Amino acid sequence: MLTTLIADFRIVFERDPAARNWLEVLTCYPGLHALGLHRFSHWLWNLGLPVVPRVISHLARFLTGIEIHPGATIGKGVFIDHGMGVVIGETAIIGDYALIYQGVTLGGTGKEVGKRHPTLGNNVVVGAGAKVLGNIYLGHNVRIGAGSVVLREVPSDCTVVGVPGRIVYRAGERVEPLEHGRLPDSEAQVIRALLDRIEALEKEVQALGQVRREPVLVGAVRSQDGVYCRLQDRVIEEFLDGSGI
Repeated sequence: MLTTLIADFRIVFERDPAARNWLEVLTCYPGLHALGLHRFSHWLWNLGLPVVPRVISHLARFLTGIEIHPGATIGKGVFIDHGMGVVIGETAIIGDYALIYQGVTLGGTGKEVGKRHPTLGNNVVVGAGAKVLGNIYLGHNVRIGAGSVVLREVPSDCTVVGVPGRIVYRAGERVEPLEHGRLPDSEAQVIRALLDRIEALEKEVQALGQVRREPVLVGAVRSQDGVYCRLQDRVIEEFLDGSGI
């Protein structure tokens, strides 16, 4: 347990640029406090001691805003950044060196018995507000985008975004754990593909209309010089460029 606690302490300096000295980390990081109390309550839980582990868990929740059931299994070097509102269920398993942000839920989907919470591999990053629900497995080096809802298993080395979560492969590209904001916008990609298709169809309509006296182009306006051009939707362009996101 001592080795694990040391790993939990050291990982803070690697994952948080705001960590300046050891005293600040020991006194001002609720994620570290919650993990320390959890490891003690988990040890008592494995001994079969009744009530006391849950009381320690409840005390940790009161002090840190992080709720971890004493039955949850958490690997070494795990960092819960900020942590307010994090909920980790009884049968959840978290691998080594995971990074979990505030508002994350590792929960169940019903009143089933047995293993009912997710299992996370090593080096998993779960963005703020993400929900991972059910007895599912997330492989190593998986990244869950902020606000995503994951209901299905995710292979290793994948990124998941959206509600419900969709898998986006990042093959061949190394992404640092703290760069969890570098997520692909799959919705914008689909919309852009549709716009490209519409533009191609408009060009075909324009080519067919050239045999007529007055060409007509769907979705176009006529300029002062009589040349037809495609109508640009400013709202869509801003969305594709990420304005306001």
